[in-house]
Order: sequence, then structure tokens, then C-alpha cells
Amino acid sequence: MIPSFRGKTTEGAAPLTVRVIETPALGDRTYVVHDGEVAFVIDPQRDIDRVQQVLGDDGVRLTHVFETHIHNDYVTGGLALAEAAGAAYLVNAEDDVSFDRTPVRDGEVVEVGSRMRVRAIATPGHTFTHLSYALSTVADGHEEPYAVFTGGSLLYGATGRPDLLGSEHTDALVRHQHASAHRLATELPDAAEVYPTHGFGSFCSATQSDATSSTIGQEKHSNPVLTEDEETYVRELLDGLGAWPAYYVHMGPANARGPQAPDLSPVQEADATELRRRMEAGEWVVDLRNRTAFAAGHAPGTVNFGLDGAFSTYLGWLIEWGTPLTLLGETAEDVATAQRELVRIGIDRPAAQATGGPEQWTTGEVAHFPTATFADLAQVRHHRQVVVLDVRRADEHAKAAIGGAVNIPVHELPRRVAEVPAGEVWVHCAGGYRASIAASFVAAAGRTPVAVDDTFDNAEKVGLHLVSSSDGSQD
Repeated sequence: MIPSFRGKTTEGAAPLTVRVIETPALGDRTYVVHDGEVAFVIDPQRDIDRVQQVLGDDGVRLTHVFETHIHNDYVTGGLALAEAAGAAYLVNAEDDVSFDRTPVRDGEVVEVGSRMRVRAIATPGHTFTHLSYALSTVADGHEEPYAVFTGGSLLYGATGRPDLLGSEHTDALVRHQHASAHRLATELPDAAEVYPTHGFGSFCSATQSDATSSTIGQEKHSNPVLTEDEETYVRELLDGLGAWPAYYVHMGPANARGPQAPDLSPVQEADATELRRRMEAGEWVVDLRNRTAFAAGHAPGTVNFGLDGAFSTYLGWLIEWGTPLTLLGETAEDVATAQRELVRIGIDRPAAQATGGPEQWTTGEVAHFPTATFADLAQVRHHRQVVVLDVRRADEHAKAAIGGAVNIPVHELPRRVAEVPAGEVWVHCAGGYRASIAASFVAAAGRTPVAVDDTFDNAEKVGLHLVSSSDGSQD
């Protein structure tokens, strides 16, 4: 379902409509804005049919597509959408791209129909050429500020992270980010609605917030970038940055080339013999079912990235770029969902697919491994030694970890699985999803893991001793 939000309006005018298209797996939003006749779009995702559906349902004509920046966390659908609609495609004139676009610069105002004006505001910080777009309504010759689309600049209670272009640029970008947020807060009224692209679980956000809406005035009171002085903001933000998905390095170049619309048609079917051949060739065969079903039974050698979690983020993070990929789903619809998520990060065509269950995906015995809770782990440690493999990020492990746990972050495990110590391996993360991914790699390497499907908050409650980096934790 695509929710619709209406903001405030100029007195006497029909309301504008701001439609929000969520992409929860990546933590991003796309916006469709219209006055009932003409529309513009901000930061469309690769699968543009979702945007086209909204435009068709609302009976409006798309005239402009705006990019706030060359994205680092997904492949854009901007060029393909603009070409399909015959709309102008507005990208910062300073961006080095290899496609035709309508260049836009700081301070330029674009008229969208007779009632909407969009002003570009340079807001460097997430990237050097980042733009925000301030929307005003026009009625009876009077212009009134309405909202601002902030991309990866001012987020809800946070800002976009400044370290994605390389460590040599981070200090300059984080200081730009502070200045950019203050520029928005100075130039826009408190009542202006804030519509960011990132910040809903996206690794492009420096920190996370539970907010789903906000205004400039609210951000002035709650966002550290607007309540803290520059040095405090810089220090605290940089201290809190963790790892970001490895596939990000491929997104900027792909977006600068101008991606075309994806091919979402089904790929060839593979039988059990073909699946085994692909695994033996070093290809990935990915089981899309949830972690409970995978643990109970799976084809040996397959790995588990369930559609019920941040599927594309973690698959894109762990896979060696370019490795052929086969998708296993209970239904064709599950495979189609996975394909849609993958094209958003530039994995365009899986090598093959198969549907059904593990009995159809292997020529031999179905494999399985046990699952457990932290209470089970606490009990078993009273009786025998086991290996506790913590696959959370290093920054999570440093804050609080089970005493004696080995930390190999899940995004490093495919390359480091041989480092897992000998013995019975109990794998945990913060909630269970990453533990299942990791357990599947441990199992594929010929070991028998126990996947802890539990919330890490329960670890201390059941008597497991927690340590931190300050009192002797080892990463």
C-alpha cells in the first residue's frame, strides 16, 4: 500500500497532495507531489512502475523529476521515469554524469504548473553537490512556503552520513552538513514540512529516528545538528558512525551513467541438479524463506536471506559483486519480490530461479540445524564449552557483548568463515535475522551451527555475562 499525506495549503486554494512511496528494505522514500493536474517526483527508486501507478491512480501528468543527489545506496529510476513520461530530469549542474539532463543550480526556481514553485538549495554534506528543494504554493499572485525535500541532508532527528565518499572527505562534509542544516533552518519557516529521502533504516543516515513526519520548527528543537554547536555535532556524529554496505561503492557510478528501466521478467528455472552444479561452481543459491523455515530444512549449500528482513541490503553487502545468483522461493511471487528488491541495488538479472521447497531443491537429504534462545545458551554454557559467534557490527559488539564471544561481523563472514573456532557454534546477532544468514554460511562450510533466534536485550536478563570494550571485550 502506498500512503498519501496532505500538507497545509494556502488559504482558499485546493490542497496539494504529497504521496509517499516507501522502500522499507532500503530505508528510503520517494515523493510524488501534485496539484491535481501536474506532478513532480523527488528521488524515484529504480522500479518506476510504482511511481507510474500513483500518477495513473491520481490522474495527474508528470512534468519534472528531481534528484537531490547522486545516490550511494540505490540505483535511481529518475532518468528512466523522465524519459517514459517526457518530463524534465533535473540533476545538479555540477554532477559529472554521462546522460542528458536539465542542469539545476543553487537558487534556481522551477515552475511546476501554475501553482507550484520549486527552489533548489545547495545543501552539501551527504555529498558535495547535494541539493534540497523548497516547495512553495502560488495563489492569487501570493507565494507561500510549503515544504522542503531534503534528500540526505536534514533528516528526522539526524542527518545523512558524511563518510560515503571516502575518509579524506569526511571532515569537510560533516562540517558542510552542519552548515547546510542551519541554512535550511534559517531560510525556511518553522511550519514548513520536512520530507527526507533517507532515514527510515537507511545506512545513509548517520543515526536513526522513529519519527515519520516533521517540520523545520520541530527539527530546530530536536535535531542535534540544529541544537549543538558545530564542534560537538562533528565529534558526536563521527564517533557514532559504523560500517556501511559494501555495495554502496557501485551505486554512485551506476547512477552517473544513467540507469535504464529494469527487466523484471522471470528468469529460467533450475532443477536440483542444476542448483548443485551452480553451487559447486562457486555461485550463490539463495533461499528466500524465513529463518525458521530455513533452519527446519534447506538444500545443503544454500544460504538464507529471508524476504522478511533487510534482504537486499545484506545480500548486496555480503556478495562478491558480479557473482551469479539463483533465487529459491516458495512461490513465483516471492522470487519476483526478490528480483524487484535486487534491481534497486543494481543486481539486474538472477542467473536462475526455483520454486517449491527444499525437497525439490536437492537430490540428496534435506539439511537442517537447531535454533535456540539466549536462555538456552546460558543453560548450555553451564554444562559444556561452546563457541559463541557474535555477527553484529564491531561497534555493536564493543558496546556490549557476551563474555568470551568471537566477533566476526556478518558482512565479513563469507570471507572469514574459516576463522570460526572449532567446536559447537552458537551464532547470534541483535534480533535473529543476521544470525540466520551467518548460520547458513557456517552450515554451508560443513559445520553445524545453532542459530540464536532471540533479542540481544534478553542476554543479560538470563544471566549471560556482558562485557564492553572498556572492560575487556575482544573484537
